[in-house]
Amino acid sequence: MIGSKKDEKKADIRKNMSPESLMMSYGYKPELSEGALKCPIFQTSTFVFKTAEEGKHFFEIAYGLKEMKPLEEVGLIYTRLNNPDLEILENRLTLWDKAEEGAVFSSGMAAIFTVAYTFLRPGDAVLFFEPSYGGTEYLFHNVLPQFGIESVCLKAGSNREETEATIENSGFKDKLTLIFLETPANPTNKLTDISMLAEVAEKYSSDSRKVVLAVDNTFLGPFWQKPIEHGADLVVYSATKFIGGHSDVVAGVCLGSKQLLKPLKAMRTFMGNMATPWTGWLLMRSLETLQIRMTRQAENARYVADYLLGHPMVQKVYYLGHIKEEDPQFQIFCKQCNSGGAMIAFDISGNEKIAFHFLNSLQLIKLAVSLGGTESLAEHPASMTHSDVPPEDQKMMGVSERMIRLSIGIENKDDLISDLENAFRAYGSVAGQK
Repeated sequence: MIGSKKDEKKADIRKNMSPESLMMSYGYKPELSEGALKCPIFQTSTFVFKTAEEGKHFFEIAYGLKEMKPLEEVGLIYTRLNNPDLEILENRLTLWDKAEEGAVFSSGMAAIFTVAYTFLRPGDAVLFFEPSYGGTEYLFHNVLPQFGIESVCLKAGSNREETEATIENSGFKDKLTLIFLETPANPTNKLTDISMLAEVAEKYSSDSRKVVLAVDNTFLGPFWQKPIEHGADLVVYSATKFIGGHSDVVAGVCLGSKQLLKPLKAMRTFMGNMATPWTGWLLMRSLETLQIRMTRQAENARYVADYLLGHPMVQKVYYLGHIKEEDPQFQIFCKQCNSGGAMIAFDISGNEKIAFHFLNSLQLIKLAVSLGGTESLAEHPASMTHSDVPPEDQKMMGVSERMIRLSIGIENKDDLISDLENAFRAYGSVAGQK
């Protein structure tokens, strides 16, 4: 399909607008959908070709047998290959991170898994940082080694000297192919310098082997941190979290250059783990309010974190907005983060039983895993999201039975404090009986 010069000019004008202005319309042409204001759900498995010649041409473009003409759009073939809802969604997602290309998956783990299997081969090595999401930890520690892929781990927050020493001493420096970083770390909010790792990746790359730096940006989302601006090759999200934002959809995203996304999308096609049209439509809806939601969540989180910081029943608060200037983490925070975010962890005075009693006493804040939704959530990392991490490794990461993780939503901030205060009162009555 060939666009007009008028379409090209209009696209250029809109390209200069802010992402929050473009989330309602970018990449969508109402005239192709009976003038519908919002993109419809294209709930179909396959698409009808006008002619056999058109079908042949579409497949030649899709499989890279021919180059597309200027302003030509990829023709619709089959939803496992392409679908309007997913294509428009991917176009809009690139705007927040200033990426060239995007791919949407059936879950965050599907995106991470596909990144690993696109860029790693038997004999290669991956460097990753702990703590990370439990599923990521399990993939690198237990799954990839079954396919002859070595994993080397480092503590989140490691500096360049520590990082390079680990690579040099691992015995895999000539096999390093992927650096995978989740920053801030889940659940400790520990920051790692993205630009530093970009330099490390370049140092250990060669003419025949590029070390790809992939950053899981789920904890801060596309509004509070932009890894590509700091040298990341790929950005990964669990779109279930802030991007979806309503705890009603499961999806994943990977963004980056066209060069790197081309093999990634090819792998996705054959793995069949792309998102569905319905999921794509839901995420497009959510993108329209992403900035508003995340702004409110950050404001609420600051209020809650300040309350916890001065509470006598709290031993330690893990919140980005509380990093002090003398802390080495402060420079990283100022360089790559736009906000303290909406994720807070804290160590309650006591043991697992006390932590559970506190969690069970919450009413407004729901006891559930996941994060980034409009509702506030609380969970116990050691026994829930990170339960498959061995206890000795949990201790090394700073995850203890006292730790509680909060994902702050958009509720009234005073109601959140009231709910926490009531839970602390219940906690105090139990602690006093010990």
